[in-house]
Amino acid sequence: MNANKMLWEKGDFTRLAETMRESGAALVAKLGITPGLNVLDLGCGDGTTALPAARLGANVQGVDIASNLVAAGNARVQAEGLTNITFREGDAIDLHDIADETFDLVVSVFGAMFAPKPFDVAREMFRVTRPGGRIVMGNWIPGDPTLVAQILKVSSAYTPAPPEGFISPMLWGVEDNVKERFIAAGALEENISFSRETFTFEAPYPAATFLDTFRKYYGPTMNAFEAAQKNDTEADLQRELEVLFESHNQSTDKTKTSIPATFLKVTVLR
Repeated sequence: MNANKMLWEKGDFTRLAETMRESGAALVAKLGITPGLNVLDLGCGDGTTALPAARLGANVQGVDIASNLVAAGNARVQAEGLTNITFREGDAIDLHDIADETFDLVVSVFGAMFAPKPFDVAREMFRVTRPGGRIVMGNWIPGDPTLVAQILKVSSAYTPAPPEGFISPMLWGVEDNVKERFIAAGALEENISFSRETFTFEAPYPAATFLDTFRKYYGPTMNAFEAAQKNDTEADLQRELEVLFESHNQSTDKTKTSIPATFLKVTVLR
């Protein structure tokens, strides 16, 4: 079975996505989406950015490798009664059933960066974007001091070394790597731009509960705890993450969580 598919079907990312709705909608609001725009949301999860795009009138196709997230996205669409958006399973490294130059805008926020073959991802995103269209990615940044990069850094210290040939998804947060991948796909360097922006996790419960959500439902963190348990270091991992989550929580009401995280916003003009 596809290891990436197994990872994202392992937990239930919808539990985390519930804390990402406000920032997802705010990000989409700045993309200049107009009614009738054809949008692909790649690695869409249950629709944190896809649904806001559809609400603005775009024709949206959400693609994700995890069947449970596709089902959750379609359930949200049905609940809202939207008719201009669909979700389906697919792999960011091979969008063979999507024709060339189909979309005006291709979006992937913390999604396609986790696919295992980054040059294939860039090629496919570029291929399905029409001339004059745009690609917009949101990618976590390696070594960044804010939450998600630190969760992944801490977790990696407790998990076995990755297999030979593994390419870290965090390299999508390095500008030179992003340029190399999209230039290989056919983009001009002057058409690739970057900015650092903030995504805030908002939850109506304390930071300790937010950590518990990661532990129970986020595939990479689940794997870290499973490995730590085998090595009798589970308590150490728990303590490190507790300090991390508590120190990053900016909510003045400690019964709630508000944690900002910095990401690299990538824009590629086709």
